[in-house]
Amino acid sequence: MRKRDFEPGKSGHRHERGAGRGPGRGHGPRRRPDGGRPERHEPRSESAGGDERRAEGDRPWRQKFRPDRQDRADHRTDHRDKRSKKKSWRPPPRDRDGPVILYGWHSVKAALENPARKFHRLLATENAVHRLAESGVALPVAPTLADPEEIEALVGPEAVHQGIVAEGDALEAPAIEDLAPTRLVLVLDQITDPHNVGAILRSAAAFAVEAVITTTRHSPEASGVLAKAASAALEHVPLVTVPNLARALETLKDKNVFVIGLDSSGDTDLATVPLRAPLALVVGAEGKGLRHLTRSHCDAVARIALPGRIKSLNVSNATALALFVAGGRIDQ
Repeated sequence: MRKRDFEPGKSGHRHERGAGRGPGRGHGPRRRPDGGRPERHEPRSESAGGDERRAEGDRPWRQKFRPDRQDRADHRTDHRDKRSKKKSWRPPPRDRDGPVILYGWHSVKAALENPARKFHRLLATENAVHRLAESGVALPVAPTLADPEEIEALVGPEAVHQGIVAEGDALEAPAIEDLAPTRLVLVLDQITDPHNVGAILRSAAAFAVEAVITTTRHSPEASGVLAKAASAALEHVPLVTVPNLARALETLKDKNVFVIGLDSSGDTDLATVPLRAPLALVVGAEGKGLRHLTRSHCDAVARIALPGRIKSLNVSNATALALFVAGGRIDQ
C-alpha cells in the first residue's frame, strides 16, 4: 500500500487539529519533504498572557529558583551583620598583675573611701559626678566626664556600671604566714565563677570573716565582675592568694586553727561537729566539691543537713549558711 503524504489540512486526517485528544494535542513532529530531520513544533498559546509565560519559560531554570547574584550578596551581608551583632564582648587584654577595673556605685564608692586604694583614673557620667558630689566622698583623683558608651567599651555592654568606673592598683594582701586568725577564716578550693566568689566575699564581710584564702590559679581576679558581685566587700575582707592550698592548710593548723571541710558527702552534720575558734571553713567548687588532697588536709569533713527534698545549694548560698551555723556556735 502506498504511503500517503502528510496533509494536515485534509479533513479526516488523524493528526488534524481538533480531531484527537483536544486542541493543540496529538500533533507529532513534521517531517521535511526531503526526508530530513523533523522540524521543531512550537506550541501555540491559547490564553491571554501566553507571551509572558513563554518569556518566563525562556528564562534559565536556575534563575527561577535562585535569587540574583546581587540578592545573594545582600543576603550574605545581612547574615554577616547578624552574626557580628551576636558576637560576645571581650574585655580589652590586660596584665593580671596590672591595674584593676572597678565599676558600679557601691564598689567604686567603697574603694574611693578606702585610703589603701591607689587610683589611676576615675570615669563618670555627668549624673554620677553629681551623685559623688552629693555623697560627700573625698575624691583621691578628679573624675573625667565620659559617655555611657565609653564606659561600656571598658566593662562590656551588659555590665551594670551605673555610670562610674575606677581604674587603680589591686589591694596589697597579707601573706598567709602573717595571718593571726582569732575567730573565723574562709578557704576557697578552686572556685572559679566570679559571681560566686563575689557573693561569698559579701557574706564573709557580713559574718565578720577575718580573711578569705584562695588559690593563685583557678580563681577569678579581684576585679570587674567579682568586685561588682562583692558589693564593697573587697574593701573590708582581706583576700589572700596562695600557690598551694594543701600547704596553706598545714600553715593554718600550725597556728592552732581548726580546719573543717564542707562537702555534701561529709561524715557528720556541721551543726553537731565539735567546733572551736580559731576556725577555718574550707569550701569546694560547685559540682566538684573538695579535691581529694584538700579533703585529706582537713581535721574533719562535714555537711549541711537540709530538711527539704533538695539536698544541695549554690556554693555561695551554702557558704553563707555554713558561716551562720559555725559562727554562731564558736561565739557561744
